[in-house]
Amino acid sequence: MQGDQILKGILLRLFAVACLATMSALIKLAEMRGAGLVETMFHRQLWAVPLVTAWVAAGLGLGSMRTRRWGAHAARTAVGLTGMVFTFGAVLRLTLAEAVTFQFTVPIFATILGAVLLKEPTGRHRWGAVIAGFAGVLIVAQPGSTHIPAFGAMVGLLAALFVAIVAILLRQIGKTEATGTTVFWFSVLSVPVLAIPYAFAFKAHDPVTWAMLVGIGLIGGVGQLALTGSVKHAPVSAVVPMDYSSLIWGTLYGWAIFGMWPSAWTWLGAPVIIASGLYIVWRERRRGIPDPAVTSAEMEPV
Repeated sequence: MQGDQILKGILLRLFAVACLATMSALIKLAEMRGAGLVETMFHRQLWAVPLVTAWVAAGLGLGSMRTRRWGAHAARTAVGLTGMVFTFGAVLRLTLAEAVTFQFTVPIFATILGAVLLKEPTGRHRWGAVIAGFAGVLIVAQPGSTHIPAFGAMVGLLAALFVAIVAILLRQIGKTEATGTTVFWFSVLSVPVLAIPYAFAFKAHDPVTWAMLVGIGLIGGVGQLALTGSVKHAPVSAVVPMDYSSLIWGTLYGWAIFGMWPSAWTWLGAPVIIASGLYIVWRERRRGIPDPAVTSAEMEPV
């Protein structure tokens, strides 16, 4: 890569967040109808395969999926599946709003990892925006005043940590691999792994539940393409703060589907969180200079 297309990466991240928030709502709904963790994970990966294959075929062509970086894709799959266990587990064990709140700690992990491992320029403006956003999360969550199970909280925090680690891996893989290639091999390699436990957890469902499971895979696949592309075009520390926009989707879905209306503290903290993400966009556009790309000589491949 010659440089980072900051704005493109940010827009892709915002779109990815909308898709993944929709997927989370479907996971919660499917769980209420009897679908378990293994089932939702399997269908998430299974139905993404034809979607990603068609997307690649219509773009760069199926030949672009050839790769020599099997170790990198295997590592991404292992970390990605582990993170998916925690991410889906948080959605199932916590309310949708609580699961989203814990995801807001991703920028803290990602900024540290991006600065330390990728040597990405992370000035006081980005650090300030991340800290301000996290302060907004504290306002919304009100630590100590709401009851969140300790195990559920741990799962939520581990989910956020693994999201940040995956972002770092994608940033490295993205130097040589196309977005479709990365997502394709993640889906293909994970389906056989998930098929083994799914064989023991298979259940019969009604048509609506099956439609939800398929939707989890298709919408999740689209979101994964956008997510992977976002960290290919921009630094991790620049795009991850856009995850704050999931508060908007969490609020809408919580009210429209689950009948949960945010408290006054949410309305107070939400503008702080959203403003931190918008400030990143404004800052990068004002600078108008992309951050220098990290070359392969500066970082060992995964």
